[in-house]
Amino acid sequence: MILYTCGQKKVGPGFAHPCAKAGKALDAAGYQYELKTVDGYRMAIWTWGSRDRDREEIKRLSGTNEVPILVLDNGEVVSGSGAIARWAKEHPSSPSKAGP
Repeated sequence: MILYTCGQKKVGPGFAHPCAKAGKALDAAGYQYELKTVDGYRMAIWTWGSRDRDREEIKRLSGTNEVPILVLDNGEVVSGSGAIARWAKEHPSSPSKAGP
C-alpha cells in the first residue's frame, strides 16, 4: 500500500495535520506502507503555479489533488485523513499483512 502525503508526512500531532493523522493511524493499526511525498502545498503561494503538475498522479488516482490518500494493494483508493484513519481502525493489520 502507498500513502501519499504532503511534506508534513507524519510530523507533528495527528490531530493537527491531516497527513500526520493518516500516517499515525496506519502505524497504530500495524501497517507497513510506502510513503510518497507530493509537492504543491496549498498554503505556500510559491507552489501554486506547479500544484496541478506536481499532483497529477494524485488527481488521476483519487479525482482530487488533495492529500493524504491511501492506495491499497488491490488498487482501492481511500481519500482524506478521516477516511484513512477509519479504514485503518476497521481493518487492523494481521501479521501476514504487516510484512517481515
